[in-house]
Amino acid sequence: MERPLVVGVDGSDSGLRALDWAVDEAALLGLPLRVLYASEWERFEGEAPEQAPERPREEVLVEAVVASAAERARARDAAVDVTTEVAPEDAVTALLRAGHTASLLVLGSRGRGEITGLLLGSVGLAVVARARCPVIVVRGDTAGLTGTHQSVLLGVGDPGKGADAVRFAFREAEARGCLLKAVRAWRCPAHERTDAGHPGSTHERQASELIDKALAAAAGDHPEVRVRRTTVEGPAHKVLVHRAAAADLLVIGAGRRHGHFGLPLGRVVHGALCHAACPVAVVPQRG
Repeated sequence: MERPLVVGVDGSDSGLRALDWAVDEAALLGLPLRVLYASEWERFEGEAPEQAPERPREEVLVEAVVASAAERARARDAAVDVTTEVAPEDAVTALLRAGHTASLLVLGSRGRGEITGLLLGSVGLAVVARARCPVIVVRGDTAGLTGTHQSVLLGVGDPGKGADAVRFAFREAEARGCLLKAVRAWRCPAHERTDAGHPGSTHERQASELIDKALAAAAGDHPEVRVRRTTVEGPAHKVLVHRAAAADLLVIGAGRRHGHFGLPLGRVVHGALCHAACPVAVVPQRG
């Protein structure tokens, strides 16, 4: 049985945008879609007695949000198999649990009441850092959300941290029939700079070789995917945010620290999640 794509909803506009994007992604990948609502109140209220004259207000609200989300998803693409789940727990716990059996987790860029520009507060950050499957945060402008750029952007990271992200990016580009842009940022240390020659040529060459090495296996498995390899001088977080303005999806890999639970969400991931003009996929490296 195929692992579903799970999208978290909360009734917010950001959640609805994530839902729409998730429906399209499920259709693209041929996956079933599970709509998840974390309902903390049920933990304390329990089920309403059958003889109760009135149902709890929270229960009515939850059912309305979930039913509306399911109806919206089916109206967007009737071919997608849509199911719903109301989890009687906090959002982080519910999403992380769902991630154990999901192909992907999809979240909005912020929830109800969050400050504009921030990522779902502690919920989003905790899920991205600790989920066992790839997490896609749906954010960005209209062009990035609707796939008009016809390209997937892959940030090529350090060896050992991005093999799963590379494979993920190739699969996305293949499913979309679009260009895969693989980018590696490089820096020339200040002490190596001189007035003569090109002091950064060695670092640029190393960055180019790293891209070729990182993509070799996946490129062989997906020969039909068109790939554009680019090396850019500058801070990686700025380079990727700038280039994400011309992409439909930004893919970033993250390795786990030995002995630590979760991913080290550094400047590159934080920058992308807060400022990229397109949805961002954070792919944990297994093992």
